[in-house]
Amino acid sequence: MKEIIIHDEDVGKRLDVFATDFLQAISRSFVKNLIENEKILVNKARVKAGYTLRKNDIVEFLQTEPEPIEAVAEDVDFKIVYEDEDLLVIDKPQGLVVHPCQTTKHGTLVNGLLAKVKDLSGINGKLRPGIVHRLDKNTSGLMLVAKNDFSHNVLSQMIKDKSVERKYLALLDGVVWENSGKIENFLARDPKNRKKYSVSSSGKLAISNFVVIKRYKNATLVEFALVTGRTHQIRVHSAFIGHSVVGDDVYGKSVDGLNGQLLHSYSLKFLHPRTNKEMFFLSDLPEYFKNYLSKLQEYQY
Repeated sequence: MKEIIIHDEDVGKRLDVFATDFLQAISRSFVKNLIENEKILVNKARVKAGYTLRKNDIVEFLQTEPEPIEAVAEDVDFKIVYEDEDLLVIDKPQGLVVHPCQTTKHGTLVNGLLAKVKDLSGINGKLRPGIVHRLDKNTSGLMLVAKNDFSHNVLSQMIKDKSVERKYLALLDGVVWENSGKIENFLARDPKNRKKYSVSSSGKLAISNFVVIKRYKNATLVEFALVTGRTHQIRVHSAFIGHSVVGDDVYGKSVDGLNGQLLHSYSLKFLHPRTNKEMFFLSDLPEYFKNYLSKLQEYQY
């Protein structure tokens, strides 16, 4: 246990910000979890993560180290669409977390990859082997995985250069009247909710192009083409234009019968990092997505 008395330089700081700085490499989400589980107290009492520190407050750290996380091989259900000596293309089901973290230590895509694939690139460390880019837990569809550092470096640079074509299908709430459009702004982590991202001038540039595929009475099926790949980009951009992704309980609202947002990475096109051959993959909509669409009433022009 450690006790820290708050002096002038830390007065006015949020508790979670102060604790994250004090614990150095620990993530803010880990710190928030410690606060919620009464592992960090202020004046012997439980407070919220956003508590504003006052002079002479006593902050107690009852736990200062995260529990160790290991990425171990486990039987996890996902489909390998393509595999060669350099890379894999996998089809991730909704609900599957990509890599282990403090809140999800087992049953992730990485755990499953370790059980099914002999070699994975090591650039992203032991907890994210082979992971070139990610999909949100409740976003389904195609993902690239690197089997060696050469392919990882090349694929990562291709994504940075915007030469990997990634397209998604999303069902948006309400009728989108524009047939196509471009959403361009800056996204940053929401200061009021660390699990969310929001439009902010201090954020990173985010660009999404969209085309309307089909309009329903109270929803619109839209194809998104990502120019950049920021965290939650399509979900934030959809909410920004007033049409959140159906089933998105973070940026919109939950829907009975759905376990998350109706957002699917259905198309992936890129040049093979070693052969320079064009690679193109399509993924059919999951059954729950198709079933939901089948129950919708078409828009009457």
